[in-house]
Amino acid sequence: MNYANHFGYTDINPFEVVRVISDKTLEVRAMDAIRDESVDLQWVPGGFSFHCVNQADQKWLIKSNPSNRIVRIRLSKNKGWQDKDGRRFELSDKPTKFYDYNF
Repeated sequence: MNYANHFGYTDINPFEVVRVISDKTLEVRAMDAIRDESVDLQWVPGGFSFHCVNQADQKWLIKSNPSNRIVRIRLSKNKGWQDKDGRRFELSDKPTKFYDYNF
């Protein structure tokens, strides 16, 4: 697995694995993600003000950024991969970005 996607409630942010310390410790770095404007998000009145009806269609241009900070994540028996602040990660073969416009 080359990536560790951070799950923050309903949002997902891409991180890349930059170093394997052990089978229970990894160093990861946040990746830059810019929304692909070619996908036209559709908005209708609802929620607090508007609701995005096609947010599942969003696409992101994701790339590595060596100047981003490196953090360590560790494998917990009961909570999966986490950093020292308790943020949850899942290992993956591809980086994923998702922004929940309806949260």
